[in-house]
Amino acid sequence: GSMPHIKGHEGDPCLRSSDCIDGFCCARHFWTKICKPVLHQGEVCTKQRKKGSHGLEIFQRCDCAKGLSCKVWKDATYSSKARLHVCQKI
Repeated sequence: GSMPHIKGHEGDPCLRSSDCIDGFCCARHFWTKICKPVLHQGEVCTKQRKKGSHGLEIFQRCDCAKGLSCKVWKDATYSSKARLHVCQKI
């Protein structure tokens, strides 16, 4: 029989998210793509900008986990200019 496909763990090379174990996605890291953890509540996320600029990102982040949305963090400790996005409950 053929060898079972071994799913990639954190930091392993990948082509698509299905190549990674549950809870990880395949994201760009420099000029390669590796398995990175899906983001949990309170973690900084990347708000998807307009189509086109996305491909230039050298360090991609995974999306937020299910039930979470990437939204501007409204917190007085951050200046309004630092529009930090974090995963928050929808």
